[in-house]
Amino acid sequence: MELPHKSHVAVVDGERFVLFRNAGSSAEPRLEGAQEVSVEGENFSAGVKHQDPVSQRHGRTDLEELAHATAAAEWLNRAALDGTIEKLVVIADPKSLGEMRRHYHGKLEEKLVGEVDKTMTGEPADKIAKAIAVA
Repeated sequence: MELPHKSHVAVVDGERFVLFRNAGSSAEPRLEGAQEVSVEGENFSAGVKHQDPVSQRHGRTDLEELAHATAAAEWLNRAALDGTIEKLVVIADPKSLGEMRRHYHGKLEEKLVGEVDKTMTGEPADKIAKAIAVA
């Protein structure tokens, strides 16, 4: 996938949210400005769909992680609405990405260049750029 110049890249998992910006070209992306975004997971609406006893017994559902993903999506929605973000790629582990999609605002969806369902928080910027390139 191509990453347009000045696009933002949000890298999210159940605990961290890091925002980058492409300072390079779409042909040669260069992610810079790694900014750890602090969000408070307060929306536990995911708990409604994760009430089955099997998931709870096996620990497959961590409502704190899903609430963090929701908070990240809400932060991105506000940034898309106020014009801070013009183009965006979201990279998140599959569970977080699925939860985030449920909360995308239409304006954010318009600005979405692509998504990568992979855990990449803590990875160096060049490795993240390569993951986007092969997606």
